[in-house]
Amino acid sequence: MISKAMQDAINEQINKELYSSYIYLSMAAYFERESLPGFGNWLRIQAEEENEHAMKLYNHLLERGGKVELKAIPAPKVDWASAMDAVKEVLAHEQFVTKSIHELYEVALKEKDYAAQVMLHWFIEEQVEEEANATAILENMQRIEAHDTAILMLDHRLSKRKDD
Repeated sequence: MISKAMQDAINEQINKELYSSYIYLSMAAYFERESLPGFGNWLRIQAEEENEHAMKLYNHLLERGGKVELKAIPAPKVDWASAMDAVKEVLAHEQFVTKSIHELYEVALKEKDYAAQVMLHWFIEEQVEEEANATAILENMQRIEAHDTAILMLDHRLSKRKDD
């Protein structure tokens, strides 16, 4: 049986993962509206992955006899000043999620919840990958910032990403 503290913390993380999906879907719509479908593709896939992360936590709770308590998801932004600002926000959001996963892991340590610790190792590794990907895209954008046509080349590359 899962502790109440662990259950509550996982429910909070489910909400954060669903919000992440929501914000990335909003960003995808922004990029598609700005005629950058590759960036839109990247963020649609990100949105799907965040939903999968929420479901991984959801299933963990249920498998452990916990109670899933879904909460309201705040409305995300719909506009950004530029593509660069949106990608900067992706990186900042991934850093926020990483911090949240680390805090969740601290709860698992405090509660001596070994099953949650094992499950959370996957999330910790996933966040390293998520931050690295967002950082690489941002760094590429910073390199090509003065060359609008290069943004289109990066957009084309992002359109080739497939759901893993």
